[in-house]
Amino acid sequence: MDIETKMDPLAASFAAMEEAPHEEAAPPDGDTATDEQADEQSPAEKVAEHIAAVKRWMDAHTVAAARPALGGTKSMPRGEGDFTARYLRRGLETGLERKSFDGTTGPAGGYAIPQEIDAVIDRTLNDISPIRSIANVVKVGSAGYRKLVTTGGTPSGWVAETAARPETATPDFAEIAPPMGELYANPAASQAMLDDAAFDVEAWLASEIAAEFAQAEGAAFVNGSGVDRPRGFLQATATAEDDTIRAFGSLQYIATGVDGGFAASDPEYALVDLVQSLRSPYRQGAHFVMNSATLSAIRKFKTADGAFLWQPGLMAGQPDTLLGYPIVEADDMPDIASGTDAIAFGNFRAGYLIAERAETAILRDPFSNKPFVHFYATKRVGGQVSNSEAIKLLRFSLS
Repeated sequence: MDIETKMDPLAASFAAMEEAPHEEAAPPDGDTATDEQADEQSPAEKVAEHIAAVKRWMDAHTVAAARPALGGTKSMPRGEGDFTARYLRRGLETGLERKSFDGTTGPAGGYAIPQEIDAVIDRTLNDISPIRSIANVVKVGSAGYRKLVTTGGTPSGWVAETAARPETATPDFAEIAPPMGELYANPAASQAMLDDAAFDVEAWLASEIAAEFAQAEGAAFVNGSGVDRPRGFLQATATAEDDTIRAFGSLQYIATGVDGGFAASDPEYALVDLVQSLRSPYRQGAHFVMNSATLSAIRKFKTADGAFLWQPGLMAGQPDTLLGYPIVEADDMPDIASGTDAIAFGNFRAGYLIAERAETAILRDPFSNKPFVHFYATKRVGGQVSNSEAIKLLRFSLS
C-alpha cells in the first residue's frame, strides 16, 4: 500500500470535520449517555487515529529502506550513472547505446563510453601524451578525415576602389588524409573491486585507458609507419632544401656538421641555426621536441658568459625552455647518433594533425581471465604532417 492510499481516509476525516454541524456541547447529564454513543468517535478522534497509522507506516518503510542489501541484490553508489552502475560494475547490457565498429551484431562491437568518462580520458591524454599536447587535434564522426590545402599561387591582391580586378595566380591544392588505425587498451579489475561501492570505477577506467593510449600514441605520432596507425612526423621525407623549393609534405633538416654529435666548439650554434630556419610566423608557439637523453646533453651547454642555455620553468606548471622556447620530452624520439634526427623544432599545432573519432567504445569481458574483468577499449586515431613548413629537424650528420 502506498502513501496516497494511506492518506485517503485522513482526507475524508478532515472533510467530515468541516461538514459537521457546530453545535454547543450539552452539559453532562449523569449516566444518560448510551453505550453506542460512548463508542462513536468524533471526527477529530478519527483524524488522530489516521495520523498515527500513517506515521507507523512511514516509520516501517524508513527502517526497511535503511537495511543493507541481502545476497543477490547489489546496491549501487549514489550519483553513478546507468552505464557505470549497470554495465561496468554488473555487466547488464539492456538499454545501452551500441557501437559496433567491426560489422558484428550484438554487444561484440562494444558500447560508447559516456561523454563524462570520455572527457576525462581526453584531459588525461593531453596531460601525458607529449605530441598530442602540442599538436592540432580534430574530432571526426566518421572513419576518415580529409582536408584540402593550398601549395602555391596567390588567390588575392590589392587594387584601387574603382580599378579592374586582374586575374590572380591559380593555387595548387593538395589533399591531407591522415592514416588512421584502431587504438586499443585492455585494463583489468577484479570483480571484488567492482563490487566495492567505495571504488571509483569511472576514474580508474579513464586513467588506465588514457595511460595505455598515451604510450601507443607517443610512438605512433613520432615514428608511426602510417599502416593501420598514424604516420609519425619523423617518417616524412626529410631534405636539406629550404621552404622555397622543397616538395610539399617533406621536412627540412639542419645538419650539425658532425657525424653523430655536436661540434666540439660552440655546439649551441646548431640549435640557433635550427630555430632561425623556421619562419617567424611559426616561431610563435614553437616547441623543441627531444628525448631525455638528448636533453641531458643539451642542459650542459653554456653561453660565453657561463649562463646555461636551458632554463627551468619559473612557476609551477610552466615548461622548461631552451633559447626561450618550451621543451617537450618525447621518449620515442631517437638518441643522438650518426644520421639521426634527434631534435625537432616547430609549431606542431600548425604542422601536425591528429584526427580521432569523437567517442571511445568499450567491451566488458569477464570470461577470458577469471576472476578479473577486462575492459577492452578502442578508438580510431590518425595523424600526419599537415604543414611541412612548420616543423624543422636537427640531423646529427656532416651534411
